[in-house]
Amino acid sequence: MNKEAVLKQYFGYDAFRPLQAEIIDTILGKKDCLVLMPTGGGKSICYQVPAMVLPGITVVISPLIALMKDQVQALKANGIEAAYINSTLNTSEQNAILKDCESGKIKIIYVSPEKIFASGFLAFLHTLPVNLFAVDESHCVSFWGHDFRPEYTQLSILKESFPEVPVVALTATADKVTRKDILQQLDIAEAKVFIASFDRPNLSLTVLQGRNRMKAIHEFLLKHPNQPGIVYCLSRKSTESVAAKLNELGYKTKYYHAGMDNDERSTVQDEFLKDDVQIIVATIAFGMGIDKSNVRWVIHYNIPKNVESYYQEIGRAGRDGLPSDTVLFYSYADVMMQMDFNEKASPERKELLNAKLDRMKQYATSDICRRRVLLSYFNESIDTDCGNCDVCKNPRTKFDGTILAQKALSAIARTNEKVALGLLIDILRGSYRHEITAKGYQQLKTFGTGKDIRYEEWVDYIYQMLNLGIMDIAYDEGHVFKLNSTSWQVLKENRPVQLSAFVPFSERKAAVVEATEPVKTKREIIRDELFEHLRTIRKKLADNEGVPAYIVFSDASLSDMAQKKPVTKAEMLNITGVGQEKFNRYGETFLNTILDFLAQNKGAARLADVDTYQLTQQLYEQGNTIEDIAAKRNMSPGTIFTHFLKLSQQGISIDWSRFISVEDKNNILDGAKKLGMQKGDRLQPLFEYLDQKHSYEKIRIALMLKEQENVSSL
Repeated sequence: MNKEAVLKQYFGYDAFRPLQAEIIDTILGKKDCLVLMPTGGGKSICYQVPAMVLPGITVVISPLIALMKDQVQALKANGIEAAYINSTLNTSEQNAILKDCESGKIKIIYVSPEKIFASGFLAFLHTLPVNLFAVDESHCVSFWGHDFRPEYTQLSILKESFPEVPVVALTATADKVTRKDILQQLDIAEAKVFIASFDRPNLSLTVLQGRNRMKAIHEFLLKHPNQPGIVYCLSRKSTESVAAKLNELGYKTKYYHAGMDNDERSTVQDEFLKDDVQIIVATIAFGMGIDKSNVRWVIHYNIPKNVESYYQEIGRAGRDGLPSDTVLFYSYADVMMQMDFNEKASPERKELLNAKLDRMKQYATSDICRRRVLLSYFNESIDTDCGNCDVCKNPRTKFDGTILAQKALSAIARTNEKVALGLLIDILRGSYRHEITAKGYQQLKTFGTGKDIRYEEWVDYIYQMLNLGIMDIAYDEGHVFKLNSTSWQVLKENRPVQLSAFVPFSERKAAVVEATEPVKTKREIIRDELFEHLRTIRKKLADNEGVPAYIVFSDASLSDMAQKKPVTKAEMLNITGVGQEKFNRYGETFLNTILDFLAQNKGAARLADVDTYQLTQQLYEQGNTIEDIAAKRNMSPGTIFTHFLKLSQQGISIDWSRFISVEDKNNILDGAKKLGMQKGDRLQPLFEYLDQKHSYEKIRIALMLKEQENVSSL
């Protein structure tokens, strides 16, 4: 089976997302690669599809127990044999899975990094036809990554032990320095690097000042009724207090933090995944690897420790691609709290953590499009503002900052890209402090060219330039600035640079989360009613199977159903996320639900542009009588009868005998015989002769059956 067939049959998609096909072809060619894709961007497909195309077994190394369970559930729901081995399983359970691997039953096995190094496990893998190693959350192997785990630096053993087996490293968050380190740590220096766009246009981005947070959250939730979401807090205590306040306001809320025992955390997580709880208030301990596709919003009660964490956490909203909202509360007190946490790290690590926290602070206080800031952090740029963040919706005064940018970039170039923020500003402002004179920087042509601008303004403007992607920063070289291709376009080609006029954060106009909702059309109202109806059916199915609702179908799939209203198997298989296995399990249930909805809602079929004959056919195939169909569709039995005549003319086989009893048929035919009726005669005399006991439709059916019997006897 080729990759396209696997994608359709098992995952229900007609086409790959950007880069997926190229990545899969690279893996099928037995070459290593590094994949950077945003949360919800489709990383898993990049190794799950090759796993099904190639003979043998794929080994996925993941640090996240919750992700393993979630991914395996989803794969099994798609008809793919998968399993995981981690500390939640006892020895006998693990041994049973290992036997399934040996027998060839398992196509994808998820293991923790610790399991890789467990006694005898590598030797066991050598007995299997391993076709691929996938290292998920691969930023964990890098010192420069935001979630560095020293024990994972030994994963280079994969390439040493299996030099012919391709390795794919996957992550949603890695800057240039981290990417380089991942390749080195995994011993895949020659791997092809694929970088998907980090842009998530379905996410709105808003930053609010950290005052009256509960009031702001309550106002926000009033505009997001019944939508699941996550509130992230810094401390365990605040998760409990915020959750208590939300429960008092009437929202079904649970808290989640590392101080709870495993059973408690597992219960809370399952309740959220199954939509039994609307809101989770959590520390960052929650959400890693959780593939709940219908999270509609994420709120940060406190500022995160770095941009990578923030990006990963907001990425848990809108994984299905539907519009979702994010809100970040910012206060300097939260920054100081994060700096206190960083004090516990080693000197080198603390310097890195504080530098990354500073970038997060600059994002929160930025005067430019927030999406541009996020994308530039990951070395991606866009030419226009997004229009879907608070800065774009509440724009501040812009000015031509090209000359200022050229001064800063020239100073970076003339110092051979060896200066960080403070030293750069001192050069521009003409300081004669010892570090400058010792290096002879007072002789530079750009020395003192920015002395008319205050220090704090220069800080703001330089960070704007950094956020616009006009320069880069090298954390592994003491946080010095580096020039890139855009830098030289500004320096050499006078590429224009628009900067926002400096305004202290405390004096800026507060952003407002928009409350207005557009007036819905009748078509949209029916679509939304059907969506909620489908959600109810999905919840019942999921509860019966003991799985999260999105394992049955994602919100994106339900939304597509509500929009297109499929009434046939072929149409259902064209719904996004509906593969053959999903259709076999749930397709008929959802088709019948849609058909019943259309039949019971006046005008719904017309709005859905559903072929009226097709709808009658589907209701017939459900076993309904003509009278049943007429009642459900709010039509006359005569109209439904004409539908069947039309379907019959189109070659659809109709069992007319289903609509009439043998006794009624014989009674009608006896009457026709006594009246000496011939083909083409009017039916009214027979209708009256039978004392109007039988409808015209039954009379027609009885006569049609008699004619069919005459033809078959010839």
